[in-house]
Amino acid sequence: MTTYSSALDAVRAIKAKFGDTWSAIHPEDAARMQMQNRFKTGLDIAKYTAAIMRADMAAYDADSSQYTQSLGCWHGFVAQQKMIANKKYFGTTSKKYLYLSGWMVAALRSEFGPLPDQSMHEKTSVPALIEELYTFLRQADAKELNDLFRALKKAQDAGDSAKAADIEDKINNFETHIVPIIADIDAGFGNEEATYLLTKKMIEAGACCIQIENQVSDAKQCGHQAGKVTVPHEDFLAKINAVRYAFLELGVDDGVIVARTDSEGADLTQKIPVSKVKGDLASQYISFLDTQEIDISEAQEDEVLIKRDGKLHRPKRLASGLFQFRADTQIERVVLDCITSLQGGADLLWIETATPNVAEIADMVNRVKQVIPNAKLVYNNSPSFNWTLNFRQQAYDAMVAAGQDVSAYDRAKLMSKEYDTTELALAADEKIRTFQADASREAGIFHHLITLPTYHTTALHMHELSKGYFGDQGMLAYVAGVQRKEIREGVACVKHQAMAGSDIGDDHKEIFAGEQALKAGDDAKNTMNQFGG
Repeated sequence: MTTYSSALDAVRAIKAKFGDTWSAIHPEDAARMQMQNRFKTGLDIAKYTAAIMRADMAAYDADSSQYTQSLGCWHGFVAQQKMIANKKYFGTTSKKYLYLSGWMVAALRSEFGPLPDQSMHEKTSVPALIEELYTFLRQADAKELNDLFRALKKAQDAGDSAKAADIEDKINNFETHIVPIIADIDAGFGNEEATYLLTKKMIEAGACCIQIENQVSDAKQCGHQAGKVTVPHEDFLAKINAVRYAFLELGVDDGVIVARTDSEGADLTQKIPVSKVKGDLASQYISFLDTQEIDISEAQEDEVLIKRDGKLHRPKRLASGLFQFRADTQIERVVLDCITSLQGGADLLWIETATPNVAEIADMVNRVKQVIPNAKLVYNNSPSFNWTLNFRQQAYDAMVAAGQDVSAYDRAKLMSKEYDTTELALAADEKIRTFQADASREAGIFHHLITLPTYHTTALHMHELSKGYFGDQGMLAYVAGVQRKEIREGVACVKHQAMAGSDIGDDHKEIFAGEQALKAGDDAKNTMNQFGG
């Protein structure tokens, strides 16, 4: 591990090598700047975070209470503030990741403007956002370390060696804001070569974990909308291979692949794979098709038919040319998808579900675990679910099953505000609170994420601020609703100039220009001094 002292010695040696021409370079400042920029490239980040994620996966295998969490983010500043808050309130970023949602990239970061989650946004915007997220996290490191180095210099100037030693120890043992990111590559944005090329860009930007789904790339739909079309297993495994080869090419040997199945909500396929041996993967995929037995005399010219159990069958086909699966095959297809993906090189699973129901998720996962005992999930705690309604319905059904009196409730109106303080609502809220722990214990969920929380928090906060500011509250809406809360909670960005890098810039100016430096932060005219510290 590089320490401030070892970095200082290295710079001194380099300076001695180049002699008097480096007389203006101070080893203390150069070593400080090196310590404030631990990660030089995105590949440095990918290798570092992949090791963290692998260690966390092993910890979860040993103890299911050791699950991990993340929140989706659509801007670097959002990611930065999440990790700063984690360090402030929990003292660590351990087991707290970032999630990059393709949905939010489409809705908020495309040059086309807001788009639906259908892989229509620029594929280059995905690695660009990964790079942005880590740029802001690296800046959070630089800012916090800059404050420590300022304190170190102050202690050294005062001759307080004990305090200086304590601060230097904090510098040497500094916990970075850099954490793993689970990055959504949708269905790969094209064929397997396109998937490979984009994966490389994402890894080079810092991604240690790629999440890919088994939908058709050019017919991709949001996981919680209709019209989803899946691909045969061979096609999906080719893309998993493409991702793995990209990791290996770039030296991220323990990169993580999340294989997502949308089969629980998908009832269409674009093509019928070629079966070579009865019972092979292609044959199993074909067996799920919705077909009708016909006589050869009923066959039309150039029609696709399937021989099944010695009889001819016509697969149900839409006007679009897509083939229909049988309505009762969703769970069977999910289980087969999961087993096939893990046996084909994926590390983690993602099962997109219609509701957040622990028992239903566990039923699918336990069937997978019969074949692969250490199967683990990444699970979407999605804002697409009405969590209140779903869990009140689950609580209602549990009360009925237990023989309790539910005459005070109308199951069709459980979302009503009148139920908010009832026994049923409180029981439902407690189940929501413990959902992640329960699901990790009972349903094999290693990682819980919310795909697009900050899409909703931004909308809600702006709704509330606008309502007051443009109404009769005026400036008080901002002061009471935002700034005063920032001050009371000690939110770092209340001093927004420092958060944006003003203090770092001042120190760099002094390092580069000495007494000639024109600095922004020291004078009383700097209004940031009104916030103390």
